[in-house]
Amino acid sequence: MADVPPGLVWERAAPPDDPGPGPWIEIAYGEGYAEGDPEAPVYLRETTAPETVVTTNRRKWEAFVLGVQAGEFDHFVEGA
Repeated sequence: MADVPPGLVWERAAPPDDPGPGPWIEIAYGEGYAEGDPEAPVYLRETTAPETVVTTNRRKWEAFVLGVQAGEFDHFVEGA
């Protein structure tokens, strides 16, 4: 597991009107993200296991988000 800097601001990927505990994915952006650094770290965790953090970078995260928006991963949830 990567070193997670203290003081990250975690953003919960949940419907705004859902107060429930989830489980939800939470995202935090590391140093350099706001400045547009493509290698800036992006941290992901699940609300039910916040001690387990996955790290990627801005370039890969944005490619993933574009893929989700384009429906590239819809086959994973067919019939769900």
